[in-house]
Amino acid sequence: MDIRKVSIGTDFKSAMHYIVGQEVLGGNYVIHLIKFNPTNSSYKLYIEESEGDMVVLWKEFNSNLPITIEYNINF
Repeated sequence: MDIRKVSIGTDFKSAMHYIVGQEVLGGNYVIHLIKFNPTNSSYKLYIEESEGDMVVLWKEFNSNLPITIEYNINF
């Protein structure tokens, strides 16, 4: 399943929310992909340049943190 959104924090309302397609770093990049890494039970966020096709790893969150995941649901 594709991950659409990851929220990091104990209180959902004040957590940090990252959504695929969201602009980050001053609008110069967008979140391209959120992927679970089963090797170390972490979530990786990949970003791409707004005006390019280069995708790079931006952040990685350890599953020891309180994390909420939303998946894409295609009907």
